[in-house]
Amino acid sequence: MKRGFYTIMSAQFFSSLADQALFVVAVDLMRSSGAPEWQRAALVPIFAVFYVVLAPLVGAFADALPKGKVMFISNAIKVVGCLMMLFGSHPLLSYSIVGLGAAAYSPAKYGILTELLPASQLVKANGWIEGLTIASILLGIVLGGTLVGHAISSKLLAFDFPLLDTGIDSPAEAAISVLIFVYILAAWFNTRIPHTGVEMRPLRANPEHGLARNVLALLPDFWHCNARLWRDRLGQISLATTTLFWGAGGNLKYIVLAWASLALGYNTTQASALTGVVTIGTAVGAIVASMRMRLDMATRVIPMGIAMGLMVICMNFIGNVWLAVPFLIILGGLGGFLVVPMNALLQHRGHNLMGAGRSIAVQNFNEQACILLLGGFYSVCTGLGLSAYGAISAFGLVVAGCMWLIKRWHEGNLKKYPEEDDHLLAIARSDKHH
Repeated sequence: MKRGFYTIMSAQFFSSLADQALFVVAVDLMRSSGAPEWQRAALVPIFAVFYVVLAPLVGAFADALPKGKVMFISNAIKVVGCLMMLFGSHPLLSYSIVGLGAAAYSPAKYGILTELLPASQLVKANGWIEGLTIASILLGIVLGGTLVGHAISSKLLAFDFPLLDTGIDSPAEAAISVLIFVYILAAWFNTRIPHTGVEMRPLRANPEHGLARNVLALLPDFWHCNARLWRDRLGQISLATTTLFWGAGGNLKYIVLAWASLALGYNTTQASALTGVVTIGTAVGAIVASMRMRLDMATRVIPMGIAMGLMVICMNFIGNVWLAVPFLIILGGLGGFLVVPMNALLQHRGHNLMGAGRSIAVQNFNEQACILLLGGFYSVCTGLGLSAYGAISAFGLVVAGCMWLIKRWHEGNLKKYPEEDDHLLAIARSDKHH
């Protein structure tokens, strides 16, 4: 791997670490201020809103500037969100600004991989970035909980600056002040990312038009890119697979919480630990895939998505934690092994068709929309009176069924257009020359 790759990984790790820790801190801040339960629950969707709303803009923005600069600006936006939360803005508004920074960050962090590395190293690079992201999720949750805990927060609040009243007088506020420095550290790594030398694709803006008209002018370009990726016979399969995976994975943490409470009698703290077990399995699967899979082998992992959906249904028959832990590790491992090569194939096709930033923005739009859609489906199931067991079964059937349809879709493409296999074989031959 090139030296700049590890700088990118460091920046991604610390930025994601702070994102996860800030979520825990924001929940604690809202709980201590007496905010209702629905507002605390709204922190999750509010973070994803800008991924969907600004998808047409952030992809073009990521392709118009050097990716390292885009990542720096994105982390600066996250710092602004932290400062707003620290100095009294409503946590939902403040956290949405952090989500804005994350939405702008994502196309750049993935897109730069296709600019910096050859296609032969994309699967390995995705294994690194997914593994580090998962590690940052686990460590970030622990960090957030530790910072608001009495042992650490009491020491942070004991700091006294002469002649300066910071106004920081609660554990959550002290934790936020620490996380600001974590974001600043990530931003410093962003400044060390080398320029890849790839030609920029400037935003097609008319200086005579206002900002709103220039932003609206990006919509046709975004929908064209979205349609182009869905029409590409390899792009459509990789996009459909990753979209469904992240849609399912984004809601799985809620499903595990509901299942653990019903099947194992766990409280929220204990059930959250089982969510972490799934994450550990995903990390292991991602690492194994990065070592064992090649880009030309990506479509072979689709059956694992079907197995994931069926395994979700099997959760209903487990009532023992000693069975639950290895089961959830395997469930997460299948997901990690599935998503790494499919992500790499999607990046490869997107980079060739429209530019890395735009393709990642299309991917984010579809994945976040799927998270909202599947989350709505699960909520409707429970709202219609289905038990948690029934809702879990319905969710698993939808995931397995959709993955089976994607598998049939790809098989149909191969029958009609056998040159797809030729393209994947060409990638394999290219890999051997690097």
